[in-house]
Amino acid sequence: MNLGIQNKNALVCGSTAGIGKATAILLAEEGVNVTLLARNEEKLKSVLASLPNPEKHSYLVADFSNPTELKELVQNFIAKNHGFHIVINNTGGPRSGTLLDATLAQFEDTFTMHLKCNHVLSQATIPFMKTQCFGRIVNVISTSVKEPIPGLGVSNTIRGAVGNWSKTLADEVAAFGITVNNVLPGFTETERLNEIIKVKATKENKTFDEMAEIMKHYTPAKRFAKPEETANAIVFLASEKSSYINGINVPVDGGRTKSL
Repeated sequence: MNLGIQNKNALVCGSTAGIGKATAILLAEEGVNVTLLARNEEKLKSVLASLPNPEKHSYLVADFSNPTELKELVQNFIAKNHGFHIVINNTGGPRSGTLLDATLAQFEDTFTMHLKCNHVLSQATIPFMKTQCFGRIVNVISTSVKEPIPGLGVSNTIRGAVGNWSKTLADEVAAFGITVNNVLPGFTETERLNEIIKVKATKENKTFDEMAEIMKHYTPAKRFAKPEETANAIVFLASEKSSYINGINVPVDGGRTKSL
């Protein structure tokens, strides 16, 4: 299928590992001009070198703890280079833990990294999308938007807020040919999943491998997803072919989420 996004410009956040990296590679393979965004410059350089035709692509070094600086960085890039037709909002999840044990600082930091940064990136990039009558914003969130996950109190809370922010934004920009959708990964083979497995294994006095095997059986697919499998859904939602799909949550979880 021709996805109709060759020579479009995409900003991919959290693109040095896991789902973000897999998404950047798939977009580049589709002929998209990719700008990677993450905080580790050495890792960014490594991923850039691995993309097809690396000279077509670029990277930005940014820390999601400072939304104001992030917005200025992206605005300056746009002013000097080009705007973005596609934005993939993606950043690492907060630490595991129960809701009652969470500190106010954990809520504030997570709200900043996940909601505030998504918001300022949208403010920086949507004006160009409007001039093109084409825009795709895909937020990588979590299945906790549909079903809260035990032991992820702060994450559950903020992910829900991002889901509602996204749905509201989708309604506001739809008339300009811009869509805003969410991909909700289930258990995916990433550093984040490894962290969750370690915490659960320690709590239940099991080895890492024992806990991983138990968690695989939480899902009907009886396995964890590859990052590329989640990236496939992201890239489709970023494409021309998804033009009438807007404001939705797409679980990519092997059937684990029980809600419709």
